[in-house]
Amino acid sequence: MLAGTGSDVGKSVIAAALCRIFRQDGYSPAPFKAQNMALNSYATPDGLEIGRAQAVQAEAAGIPCHTDMNPLLLKPNSDHTSQVVLNGKPIGNRDAYDFWRRGEKGGVQGAGLDFRKEVCMAFDRLASRYNPIVMEGAGSISEMNLKDTDLVNLPMACHAGADVVLVGDIDRGGVFASVYGSIMLQTPEDRQLIKGIVINKFRGDMRLFDEGRRMLEDICGIPVLGVVPYFKDIYIEEEDSVSLEKKRRELAEGKVNIAVVLLRHISNFTDFDTLERDPRVNLFYTSNVADISQSDIIILPGTKSTLDDLSELRRNGCAQAIQRAHCEGKMVVGICGGYQMLGQTVSDPEGIEGNIATLPGLGLLPIHTTMTPEKTTRQVTFQFDGQTCQGYEIHQGVSTTGEAILQTDHCIGTYIHGILDNAPVIEYLLRKTGKGPREAMASANSYADFKEQQYDKLADHVRQHVDINRLYQILSDND
Repeated sequence: MLAGTGSDVGKSVIAAALCRIFRQDGYSPAPFKAQNMALNSYATPDGLEIGRAQAVQAEAAGIPCHTDMNPLLLKPNSDHTSQVVLNGKPIGNRDAYDFWRRGEKGGVQGAGLDFRKEVCMAFDRLASRYNPIVMEGAGSISEMNLKDTDLVNLPMACHAGADVVLVGDIDRGGVFASVYGSIMLQTPEDRQLIKGIVINKFRGDMRLFDEGRRMLEDICGIPVLGVVPYFKDIYIEEEDSVSLEKKRRELAEGKVNIAVVLLRHISNFTDFDTLERDPRVNLFYTSNVADISQSDIIILPGTKSTLDDLSELRRNGCAQAIQRAHCEGKMVVGICGGYQMLGQTVSDPEGIEGNIATLPGLGLLPIHTTMTPEKTTRQVTFQFDGQTCQGYEIHQGVSTTGEAILQTDHCIGTYIHGILDNAPVIEYLLRKTGKGPREAMASANSYADFKEQQYDKLADHVRQHVDINRLYQILSDND
């Protein structure tokens, strides 16, 4: 298990690296995270839903993703409620306070479900098919007030008999206190599970931390297995919304400017990773009306709360800016919840999302959407510009069209996530702007090939800076 001193310390990426390393070394690894909280999710081959990080880690391991890799997924609707997805299917919304209170409605034993039993069963099924299992914890392992209801950190490691490697982020500062404190706050029994430390996101001359490494080992009594440098030239899809804070936020000269409207409940922002890497493009996130007006292409992304975000777009002027830009011939693209917003109306008669019953859409596409309890999750193949493309759907709500993609002269709406990973779609959009370099991006490799190269680069990077032989020895000692 890769556990963390906090959120966004790099557990998911290190887990992906180990999945690839174990695969390269002839093993059959699989990722596992008992409980995940994220709006970036993915559809499994059998049409169920898991967190995006575990889908990425499964790719690194070279296996199809499965709900047993992430049996419990929480998708925040607001600051206080989340949709609960169990074994790939939504089972309703839960108040956060109730969810974390053992034995009460929505808690660990809530609604007639024993979540702890469910996640342990999922792990056991996975462990019967793969070896080793690369487990990931969530947030900090030292949230003492939540220890009794913790399903994902050391209690899960105890069930699995897992060796725990603690990951600390040196880039944010305070790594000595966070590592030492995370260990010392554990019970003596749990402390024995922690077999190694990895310091992540180091910047500068590695030799400057040699003494720090020895000091950490002395005060913690646990070996430092590696110090992993910060990297910028390896592209691994990210799940945590914290990474959005690092995205570009402004226009650029000499490129096709693509504005992704920054929604409060934005989801599946990995839809734009391929466009971000295109040298012809400046893709940035904004809710600034002036920036939207000056952009060449405007994208309304997916959202966990379509009606709430649609209401906010009208309040902050972005809706009107998008409508004006469309009238001026700018290209507007809506994906999933963004697609729903581009229609004539969005209705929620059963209160699936909240208290807003209905709102007018932006009126750019001839569809009406009604929220329904059933959720669509599936992988899809579709045709665009005469070429076969791939993506996946994860959405609540039904729109009055059976088309995978609804297209007018300057507007495209679709429920398909990953649509912008397909070269024919990107080339079409850039042609429609009539601006900037028109030649197709030179690339002999598909996006799938690119990702495979990145997993190998990540594995090489981690092998170089983590003592993998010592890690194998720890695993052997446990056996």
